Amino acid sequence: MCGRYYIDSDMADEIQQMVREVDQRIRKAQFTGDIHPMESAPVIEKSENGLKLHMCKWGYPLSRGKNLVINARAESVMDKASFRNGILYHRVLIPASGFYEWNRLKEKNTFTRPDARVLYMAGFCDWFENERRFVILTTKANASMEKVHERMPLILEKEQIVDWFQNEKMEKLLQYTPIMLKREAEYEQQSLFL
Repeated sequence: MCGRYYIDSDMADEIQQMVREVDQRIRKAQFTGDIHPMESAPVIEKSENGLKLHMCKWGYPLSRGKNLVINARAESVMDKASFRNGILYHRVLIPASGFYEWNRLKEKNTFTRPDARVLYMAGFCDWFENERRFVILTTKANASMEKVHERMPLILEKEQIVDWFQNEKMEKLLQYTPIMLKREAEYEQQSLFL
């Protein structure tokens, strides 16, 4: 679930209004296009001076480099020892223009917010061999997503961003049901049987 998302140049203005600090690597590079696991991408984190946009690599190498973990279930993240430090002390938001999901027929679907240019996916990061890595939290799919997949990213509202970084409010947000999303597909197989 949520194995690829994308960044659009239109979202830069909104993010710059929220954050106080921006990693110099982000200013020098133009981050647009698809983001795949193992690639570095901008994430929003809390710093002493407010919110900061920083670079981080997507995916935890939890199994001696063999398997890459890119998502964690919001319902059980607090119970997993390998995620505990990250969710408790290193929460992030992953800004995206949208994300992709493929249905059981391998048809690509694009999901975006119908009311905004940016969606904020909840996640967390940690250090692995001197490199920061992040994971995207997923939750049970809402009605806009469930025909394609049973899970979806935990997408927070702009008003919930500050709450995500507050320990006493974070656990409640892990149970949040995301907004209904807009789905687009280039091609969709029609079926006579429902």
